Amino acid sequence: MKRNMELIRELLLKLESYSNPPGTMVVIDPYHGQVRIDGYSPDEIAYHLALIREAGFIESPGSQSVGLGVTFRRLSWDGHDYLDAIRDPEIWRKTKRGAEAAGSFTFDLVKDLARGFIKTKIREHTGVDL
Repeated sequence: MKRNMELIRELLLKLESYSNPPGTMVVIDPYHGQVRIDGYSPDEIAYHLALIREAGFIESPGSQSVGLGVTFRRLSWDGHDYLDAIRDPEIWRKTKRGAEAAGSFTFDLVKDLARGFIKTKIREHTGVDL
């Protein structure tokens, strides 16, 4: 199965808004609707949840999949940083276009490209060159 950065972004947005009490762990099961996303099968969602876990974007006690789901405590610092870089829909569109034009991309390159667009936006609004 191919990695889909759009699906990863959508899942991170859903996981960020997931409301479990601090310090508790839940199992995110793609077949039970917590992270259902139109246009994607539960198997695609399960695969991408595993990728998100492997990338270290979530705290996943036990570090393993449970059935087709994953254990989830919260987004990690890296998960928040990555999501903050690609959260804005305009920045995300520009980032996707840039990455697709290059023909290939990684999490780090997507994050760096998004950060570049954010820096440009900050410069346009404040005059400050970061």
